[in-house]
Amino acid sequence: MARLPQVTWLHSFEAAARHSSFTAAAEELGMTPAAVSQQIRLLERKLGTELFVRLPRGVALTDTGKAYAQPIRRSFADMMSATNSLFRDSTMRTVRVRASISFAGLVIAPRIAEFYALHPDISVQLTSFVWADKFDEDPADIDIRYGTGDWDDGAVQHLGHEYAIPVCHPDYAASFPQPLTIQALAAGRIISIMGSEADWGQLSEQNGLNLQTTGDWFKVDSSFIALQSAIARAGSVMVLKRFADHYLEQRILIAPFDYRLPIRLAHFLVRNGKSIPREEVQIFCEWLMSASGEAAADKA
Repeated sequence: MARLPQVTWLHSFEAAARHSSFTAAAEELGMTPAAVSQQIRLLERKLGTELFVRLPRGVALTDTGKAYAQPIRRSFADMMSATNSLFRDSTMRTVRVRASISFAGLVIAPRIAEFYALHPDISVQLTSFVWADKFDEDPADIDIRYGTGDWDDGAVQHLGHEYAIPVCHPDYAASFPQPLTIQALAAGRIISIMGSEADWGQLSEQNGLNLQTTGDWFKVDSSFIALQSAIARAGSVMVLKRFADHYLEQRILIAPFDYRLPIRLAHFLVRNGKSIPREEVQIFCEWLMSASGEAAADKA
């Protein structure tokens, strides 16, 4: 079996092939152009073929050089990826966050790139749960819980008052005789979220609308699934505006009416007592509180 060329030669070759220049490769590698040229000559001698055509200004790969450059570049990229994933920079800090699938998918995920842009040295590990009211044996640093805020296993912060609104797909709204009325929408196909079945009736009573619903045509256990169903034109849904905001902003869904139903329960940020002193946990909490504050301002 032929012995592999020295890695330093291959490194110089890859950089020179990428830049089409020994000088630029030398600047990247912290070497002199003469040293890069010497290493590539040694590589060519080892392989028994020319990899570059020397030009008056710069260099160009030969056909063999082009064919060789691709797997070499890919090999270096694979080594870099493996090194970064297995031996992450010790300065990278991790915050473990748990939230319902709806809050995780509809509130945090659409904004997480914003957090990373502000704090590239903090890694966020986001997991979802159906329902949580305490930290378990493998606790997260932060829980986002829905309820009245009466938990005693961590520091609790209110994430703003909630209200529900009726939303649907624009095409579904257009399928009714126009102009669309709230009474017609309520009498159509209703996507019901378990635990919130009374929302239409409460909205009707609060606003004197005399809504007559035909019953829960489709019942689901999360706002995330309800909204995905609404996007598929399955019907209309009464859902927390916080959860619908991402789709409303993009006009994927619409809120045809201004009616709002205040919700007694709310989302709370609960910090594990063991994690409170950590700076990265505080940074994430402040960011989430700020994002929630902006959402609350939009509601006003």
